[in-house]
Amino acid sequence: MKIFVVDDEKNIRNLIDKYLKKENYNTFLFDGTEDIINEFKDIKPDLIVLDIMMKDIDGLTLCKEIRKISEVPIIFVSAKNEEFDRILALELGGDDYLAKPFSPRELVIRIKKILKRVGNINEKNDNKIIIKDVVLDSSRRNVYLNDEEIEFTKKEFDLLEFLFINKNIAFKREILIERIWGYDYIGDTRVIDDLVKRIRKKLKLSKIEIKTVWGFGYKVDEDE
Repeated sequence: MKIFVVDDEKNIRNLIDKYLKKENYNTFLFDGTEDIINEFKDIKPDLIVLDIMMKDIDGLTLCKEIRKISEVPIIFVSAKNEEFDRILALELGGDDYLAKPFSPRELVIRIKKILKRVGNINEKNDNKIIIKDVVLDSSRRNVYLNDEEIEFTKKEFDLLEFLFINKNIAFKREILIERIWGYDYIGDTRVIDDLVKRIRKKLKLSKIEIKTVWGFGYKVDEDE
């Protein structure tokens, strides 16, 4: 497994590097973000540990650029620990967020968990989930409405896929957040409402509906 470690603090880069090498990960260390995209295309990392406050391009901007070409998992590490910063980082495509100072052992555990989840997704066959006029291709991570592809963000796709796989079952907002952002997400549960709102807008011409179960959460019904 190849992991990019992007942080302008040398001691933090070296600390992360030390713990990751103990787990036999192949690490690539960067003290800036300027050349990351080119290196990314050549090396194709399996995961990126990314600081937000960098000297050149900030981590959030880099994350947006990476998301244009890849869904590689990104774990943010940052001295900024306000709820707004965490939500923004996750909304822009981050898979996890750790505030500095953090435990390198905890970082390793989170990395293992994410890589395991991604590995399980990649092991799926080319099975397609079809509900009414919407086709969800899990292997290619595409969504089609009447054979026309609809562009989805990573989190939008993850939520729709989870609801499709578990059709006819209602889930609490807290459960959905845990499945999409991770068990240790700290923030407003309304983030899931915003995600549902965006998906509904993209599928407003379809026959499916993400139903609100008032006072509980959401579900997708196949038969109604």
